[in-house]
Amino acid sequence: MASSKLEVVSASKGLQYCRAREIKAFDDSKAGVKGLLDAGVVEIPEFFVMPPEVVCNKNSDPDMQNLHIPVIDFKEMGKDGRRHKEIVNEIKAALQKWGFFQVVNHGIPHEVLDEMIEGVRRFNEQPLEVKQEFYSRDYSRKVRFNSNFDLYQAKAANWRDSLFCSMTPNPPDPEEFPATCREIILEYSKQVYYLGLTMFELLAEALGLNSNHLLDMDCAKGHFFVYHYYPACPQPDRALGTSRHCDPGFITILLQDQIGGLQVHYQDQWIDIHPMKEALVVNAGELLQLISNDKFKAADHRVLANQIGPRISVACFFSTHLQPFNKLYGPIKELLSDDNPPLYRDILLGDYTSYFHKKGLGEPVLPYLKL
Repeated sequence: MASSKLEVVSASKGLQYCRAREIKAFDDSKAGVKGLLDAGVVEIPEFFVMPPEVVCNKNSDPDMQNLHIPVIDFKEMGKDGRRHKEIVNEIKAALQKWGFFQVVNHGIPHEVLDEMIEGVRRFNEQPLEVKQEFYSRDYSRKVRFNSNFDLYQAKAANWRDSLFCSMTPNPPDPEEFPATCREIILEYSKQVYYLGLTMFELLAEALGLNSNHLLDMDCAKGHFFVYHYYPACPQPDRALGTSRHCDPGFITILLQDQIGGLQVHYQDQWIDIHPMKEALVVNAGELLQLISNDKFKAADHRVLANQIGPRISVACFFSTHLQPFNKLYGPIKELLSDDNPPLYRDILLGDYTSYFHKKGLGEPVLPYLKL
């Protein structure tokens, strides 16, 4: 059944093209993008095709290609030491200018990082019938696999498959996780969560607040993972791995393998975020920009499609959709003054989440909240 539905997706272009039918056939196959490659496609289906100007990776200013996002070393980060203050200032500068930085010596062992990447590989490369058991678009499922959460809303689909795992405040039973990566998901989640707590303390200090301020606002209360698997793309000049977007939460902590493809939009140019061994990428989400009243910036970013692969990444989102929807967020009152009035209205989490899911990836929420 799965293979016949995939044949519809990869059918000859001599047949009449029906976008809705092909998307449904792709989704019903529950095989994802990897299933297309396994079926032998050499041309990507039309619903993955992006306009050339969207995919273009040629920047007008060649000097910008030498730019790199900041790398912040957490080594010797004592609470009262000189290095602690330097790290706070480095984070502040990075999020004001770039919205992104890489962190090294963060405390998570390299064996854990490597095993997490391999766990994602094992899940995606296991027999299809096993993987299909997790395939779902039901947001109430805490562990689910699919390709493109916004498949039916997006103007063009992204060349990737994803496993979603909601972890806090109410984690799934361990048996709900895939057996191929269950142990490493639990271990990596625990370690990234504690790193996130440290990160929020540093962010609060960078805003001139008490170190517990953001934690007391429940910014770290909800975190979930998206494990992305980007298969090799036969036509990388016609598709994207992930479209241009800002993350919807407070911060994202990303583990990526060494293939590359992640880019941040900076001064109207796309800048590569080069993989660094044992480093983690940290970026601000829209809600951090909201509560900081634009002191920190949520930058647009994307992932290129690539002829080599698979590329694997693990994104931990410290976000909101796992928290009560009646919680209100807006610019932090302690940051406001006559010279720094609020730039955004307060919003209920339920309204924020509904707006994001209705619009899909690439449609920012912040402009909707501008005063």
